[in-house]
Amino acid sequence: MSEFDGLVAAVTGGGSGIGKAIAEALQRRGARVAVLDLDPSGAPEGTLSVRADVTDDASVQAAIETVVNELGGLDILVNNAGIGAQGTVADNDDTEWHRVLDVNLVGAVRASRAALPHLRESKAAAIVNTASIAATAGLQQRALYSASKGAVLALTRAMAADHLHEGIRVNCVNPGTADTPWIGRLLAKADDPAAERTALEARQPHGRLVSAEEVAEAVAYLASPTAGSTTGTAIAVDGGMQDLRLRPRS
Repeated sequence: MSEFDGLVAAVTGGGSGIGKAIAEALQRRGARVAVLDLDPSGAPEGTLSVRADVTDDASVQAAIETVVNELGGLDILVNNAGIGAQGTVADNDDTEWHRVLDVNLVGAVRASRAALPHLRESKAAAIVNTASIAATAGLQQRALYSASKGAVLALTRAMAADHLHEGIRVNCVNPGTADTPWIGRLLAKADDPAAERTALEARQPHGRLVSAEEVAEAVAYLASPTAGSTTGTAIAVDGGMQDLRLRPRS
């Protein structure tokens, strides 16, 4: 028996990358998993695929209702859907700021708002948000992205305080630079993709990109009923980037 047996989880942005790895990890542990995504065709086999646009409240509400109706309830929500952005504070116009915040921040709000009535009925309710190392470390050319993920981190703590008395735990993960399709597209646009990858790997103290599966393992812990005393916290899955200051190797 797994601690996830009988539990239902919904993962936004679960059709690829970190979200797909999260869906697989929860399913492997016995949860019934729904993948909510603009394109859920990449959802792991055996999961419930639901098309959802986190920038559209009606779409999110309908998707959560589909999960509840098809799988019999909702115990775990993973707010993973997100998009990237590059540049300094001067490089993105208002339209881009609104677009990224609408997905990365308000998207998590919409999904959480839709899920809360059902989570209140669960004996093992948990919300896990995907933030980023960009929420806790100043990274070059990531002003907009960092602001959006910093807001997710602050939102996580506020939600944890608001809903603790209802039996709903809220936590987040802060991945370092992960080896995902988005990073692959970013590298493909670089003048020297190999050199850019080497630079990204060197930025993390353990010397490599984080795997999606490593992030998923942290999410699985935070979502698990066995983590009943863990709420309002963030787990850094970043190879030590947040807290370690290593001397250069000689």
